[in-house]
Amino acid sequence: MKKQNIPEEIFSLITEEEIIMFQELQIKIKELNHKTNLTRLINGDDYWVSQVFDSIWPFKTFPNINFDNKKFLDIGSGCGFPGLAYAIIHPTSEIYLVDSSKKKTDALKHLIKEINFKNNIHVINDRIENLAHQSSMRNSFNIATTRAVSNPSTVSEYILPMLKKEGIGVLYCGKWNDEESKNLDKTLEILEGKFKEKKKILLPKSKGTRNIILIEPKNLCPEIYPRKVGKPEKNPL
Repeated sequence: MKKQNIPEEIFSLITEEEIIMFQELQIKIKELNHKTNLTRLINGDDYWVSQVFDSIWPFKTFPNINFDNKKFLDIGSGCGFPGLAYAIIHPTSEIYLVDSSKKKTDALKHLIKEINFKNNIHVINDRIENLAHQSSMRNSFNIATTRAVSNPSTVSEYILPMLKKEGIGVLYCGKWNDEESKNLDKTLEILEGKFKEKKKILLPKSKGTRNIILIEPKNLCPEIYPRKVGKPEKNPL
């Protein structure tokens, strides 16, 4: 295993076998990038810190929560972060990757076919605003997350309707201040959700600040949420 260009912080989080899988994933994404532009974060620290480390550290930093053997949903999965990253470090979990771009879901299907994931992985080309109103999907996930999709209030409207009563929503945020905290509290009240926990770190290699906000249902989310396509983004609660 070649270790050059892999930050030391990565080795404290995952095994050598998992690193090999992330190296394979990097190679396959690079190959796909020649045909279709999936991501610019594919070389050096852009890949190992901004993609891999950023995706996986939240699932290593809450020791009181068991993230194994779960039904996991990644909304707006793009080229597979954090969804495929979570899959590599949690091989007993069932994974659902959702993206509205067919180009990206086709790429995800190709990656899953090429790499020997141990998980049962489903790829869905649709909008979460539609999926959330299907009885087979709603209130059925232990973990739901989204990364680099929208503001915390908007993504809470996507996430909470998908969670089981005891499920956890994982929100990736950059900056975080009192105003954003108040906005999220107001949104969670409307959606029958509640704040669970927050962690903040400085990403390695000066890649910026990252806040992780955990949310959970208080009761089942009202059936009208999420609103129709585009509404959560244009008019956050």
